[in-house]
Amino acid sequence: MNWETLARELVQPTDSKIILLVMDGLGGLPVNGQTELEAARKPKLDETARRGVCGLTDPVFMGITPGSGPAHLSLFGYDPLHYQLGRGILEAMGSGVEVGREDVVARGNFATLSQGLVVDRRAGRISTEENVRLCQLLNQQLAEVNGVKISLYPGKEHRFVLKSWQIGRAHV
Repeated sequence: MNWETLARELVQPTDSKIILLVMDGLGGLPVNGQTELEAARKPKLDETARRGVCGLTDPVFMGITPGSGPAHLSLFGYDPLHYQLGRGILEAMGSGVEVGREDVVARGNFATLSQGLVVDRRAGRISTEENVRLCQLLNQQLAEVNGVKISLYPGKEHRFVLKSWQIGRAHV
């Protein structure tokens, strides 16, 4: 049976309110017998868990670990095997970057290098203001290459969107 058809059949109207808390990226490994989340002091989150209903979901199928894009889409009822979007387009749309049909977008992080090695893939979690400054500086330096233009669009903290498009084509 088609998931979208099944979902429509299972929906029941209700007056109750639901909060869906998605804690993406908390899959830490135990250190001294506890993960970071288990070891953290989090009284408000603990109280919320005690008063609510908790559970786990397999966003695709049991045993399949999807990337963030498919996992997030599945939480909102989209079949991740049918609607396959990457992190680049999700980041671009979430950041308000207009994307044309033939544009290419990628999500990126500013990182810290030391002796040619990435030592911090989030560049010390730089401020969003510093991100804006770096994107402006880099955009001034990025040249056209073989008729293709590249621009960086700042996101939050260390994240940015790289967008490329062909020169001479209507640019959105």
